[in-house]
Amino acid sequence: MFDNILMEIDPTIAAVSVTQILLVAVCPKADLAYQPRARQNDTGMTQHAMTRDEDAPARRGRPRSVATTRAILESAYRLMATTSAAATTIEAIARHSSVSKMTIYKWWPSREALLIDAFLDHASAMLPLTGDGPALPRVVGHAERYAAALLEDFGHVQLAVISECIASAGSAELFHERYIGIRRGAIAAIIAEGQRGGSITTTAAPEMLFDAIYGSLFYRYVFRIAPLTPAYARELAEFVLAPR
Repeated sequence: MFDNILMEIDPTIAAVSVTQILLVAVCPKADLAYQPRARQNDTGMTQHAMTRDEDAPARRGRPRSVATTRAILESAYRLMATTSAAATTIEAIARHSSVSKMTIYKWWPSREALLIDAFLDHASAMLPLTGDGPALPRVVGHAERYAAALLEDFGHVQLAVISECIASAGSAELFHERYIGIRRGAIAAIIAEGQRGGSITTTAAPEMLFDAIYGSLFYRYVFRIAPLTPAYARELAEFVLAPR
């Protein structure tokens, strides 16, 4: 079985990751006027504040309502999960969230920016990078949870958002910067910690090991070359990080 795993890892390492290729190669330029600023809370989980550049003039009117923002993000995510990204229009989000279109247009510069925000908000809550202890079980456990999430509406929404990125040249780099780049860097740091501590015995670059694990999982999910399960994710991660 590990020979089959290795066959899947090699092309993934060479190509970095399916998602990164789609976003960087297909949509190399992005409009970065809208930049949800990433921040860390006291648990170390990345959160995304929907803010513009600090140099941009402040909008007049009331400050954002947390409850209204939550309703908009949840509605956008739920619509993508149950219909499609194409069907998740501003009008549909406004109806589902009971928020006016004017408010949504005031708070987000584009529909694509809102869809990305909705996905990032859900991903941060569903797959937090928290926990103590040796690095190996932390990364293995996260890979298992990622595989399980792909089998639920999370996987459908991720593909929907990527499709929107490909269709709209103005938001792919933003998605890469605020989701893939952040997750890749955070998990690579945990892998490097494990290499220093001895729980992870593979000496390859942490970023390459991340690509081998998560790129392979996403590749298997997208192309359905074989069943994707949390058990497979565990075997793959353990084989990549601490081969015996």
